[in-house]
Amino acid sequence: MVDSIQNYLIALWELTMEMSPYLLLGFLIAGVLHVYFPKDKVAKYLGKNNFRSTLNAALIGIPLPLCSCGVIPTGVSFYKNGASKGSSVSFLISTPQTGVDSIMATYALLGLPLAIIRPVIALITGVVGGLFTNSVAEKEATIPIKKQAEEDQTIKNDGKNRLKSMMHYAFVEFMQDISKWLVIGLLLAALMAVLIPDDFFTNYLGNEYLSMAIVLVASVPLYVCATGSVPIAAVLLMKGLSPGAAIVFLMAGPATNAATITVIGNVLGKKTLMSYMASIISGALFFGILVNEFLPREWFTGFIMDGHASHGAHLLPNWLSISSAILLIGLIMNGYLQNFLKRKKIVENDIGMKGKIIKVNGMTCNHCKANVENNLGSLAGIEHIEIDLDSGKVKMTGEEIDLAEVKNKVESIGYQYEGEV
Repeated sequence: MVDSIQNYLIALWELTMEMSPYLLLGFLIAGVLHVYFPKDKVAKYLGKNNFRSTLNAALIGIPLPLCSCGVIPTGVSFYKNGASKGSSVSFLISTPQTGVDSIMATYALLGLPLAIIRPVIALITGVVGGLFTNSVAEKEATIPIKKQAEEDQTIKNDGKNRLKSMMHYAFVEFMQDISKWLVIGLLLAALMAVLIPDDFFTNYLGNEYLSMAIVLVASVPLYVCATGSVPIAAVLLMKGLSPGAAIVFLMAGPATNAATITVIGNVLGKKTLMSYMASIISGALFFGILVNEFLPREWFTGFIMDGHASHGAHLLPNWLSISSAILLIGLIMNGYLQNFLKRKKIVENDIGMKGKIIKVNGMTCNHCKANVENNLGSLAGIEHIEIDLDSGKVKMTGEEIDLAEVKNKVESIGYQYEGEV
């Protein structure tokens, strides 16, 4: 028992050390994108039912550090601000599969070939899915394009506070969004490394295409972020899972979950949902088969079998890996501490507060929070909004708050209005 716990902790620490330097760099790049990416100019590039709009949507989405929880309000917002259904679907497919943080993590644990292949697959499946949606979805008049509200109220004047905004987003806000799923991914990966026998898939599930189908069925309804899926895929490859099945997991896991499916069906329509799901499932199987049949297996398994722990040692000094791991753990703990202090402050402010408190389901990250704040803040009569992500409570103050308008606004951006509490 003691040996098993020790082996588990060693595996967990090794995975954390390998990913940490690349994750921290990915978070920093995410902060740069957040501050300098022109969100208010996006919709005009996505408004037509043509190849260029779907391509633009995929290219915009690939580097963005949004998982399927955060991509829902962003994609719906694009659609509400003039993006076509095809370009919206292209964005929704391509964005959660990758991101600067997950690309860095993929390079750290899975090697350069997969770090290149993942964004390429995201680009192709996004564009094809968008074009397919344009051909089958209901035709509709283009929504007049208007300026999109800034999700995060990024500094837009002389830029003197941009560095502070960039660092806060990268290592506080975004860290809070991703830390839960990153930690879960690392814990599961270390557990599988200890419990699953070597060559498990080769000995007990020898048919590569059966394993691919099983992985697909398991991945579609579950939530796993692009970065959190990387250590799990690395361990599964070590245990004998085929590279093609790993591709299926890395694509279908982050791109789909039950919440995403529900929102797309409600907001964009059933035909759009069908084209979205068909594009992801067929794309995952196609690229999985392509990788298994036509690409050298050594591109993927050779890197893993050589010992993924040696990768960081070859490229980075050991002190850097250790210090990065300690820093990452400290930042994750700081994120949870900030959330605790924020919840405590909100509870204290509840006493004697005038206004309305409602419950909204479906908010899972700071992108969701900012999206609800910005949309409700645009309604007449609402002067101030406070949101607690954990409880889903939205506290609004103002002279005359129309809850019917609030309900319509919340549901129009893809969340569930649960009424006043």
